[in-house]
Amino acid sequence: MKLKQMLIASLCLLAFAAQGFADDIELAKKSTLNKILERKELRIGLDPGYQPFEMTDKKGNIVGFDIDIAKLLAKSLGVKLTIVNTDFDGIIPALLTDKFDVILSGMTITQSRNTQINFPEPYIVVGQAIILNKRLKDKVHSYKDLNDPKYTVASRIGTTGEMATKRMIPKAKYKSFDKEADGAMDVVNGQSDAFVYDLPFGVVFMAQHGEGKAILLDEPFTYEPLGMGIRKGDPDFLNFLNNFVRQIKADGTYDRLHHKWITSTKWFKNM
Repeated sequence: MKLKQMLIASLCLLAFAAQGFADDIELAKKSTLNKILERKELRIGLDPGYQPFEMTDKKGNIVGFDIDIAKLLAKSLGVKLTIVNTDFDGIIPALLTDKFDVILSGMTITQSRNTQINFPEPYIVVGQAIILNKRLKDKVHSYKDLNDPKYTVASRIGTTGEMATKRMIPKAKYKSFDKEADGAMDVVNGQSDAFVYDLPFGVVFMAQHGEGKAILLDEPFTYEPLGMGIRKGDPDFLNFLNNFVRQIKADGTYDRLHHKWITSTKWFKNM
């Protein structure tokens, strides 16, 4: 190749690289991460009705496992935290219309949801369990035994509990509820035979309301990774959140929060 041709080729490569760099800078400027830092505020969207992840205590404060993670996330960014109370069945549309920056509301990562939004790596893995009416103690031992038209199985509308019930217990009559606590109490009151929902909620509900009134089948029958939800097309924010999750899991912070909200029951007295 002649010197002139080599110079032209080199200049073309430099121009291409410069254009790519400029595109990267523009993408970074549009990132939710950059917007959060500019406004000095992190907006978290959640529905505070999912114990022990987000709930309202007797003083009216929203507390829980997810709330403590949100506080750590805001602190790591050096910004204030704002909680945006949002019904779960409309939480993805609210994110997509920029009502807040992140969904942090005990959301299971599913392929269907992943076509609409992005998720960093899961911050906890749970699974569906069953709160069972006590009269069925010797008749029902797993979700398979409930797959019969004579049983009424409930869950919360728009959740993976509902999806699992319809997919894996299709022959049972299905009953939906707007709030998980209402569905679980329906079992205690004998109106439904079983309530399908995430295991951590089942453990908390049984400790608070179900002892001697219901039975918890505590062997999860699904795989439920929970993750934060963000808008698509934002690699910078996705990278930041992935590193945040890895950091709190590696430095002991995550274990302390897990013990505080998932393992321990000391927080019950404040509810």
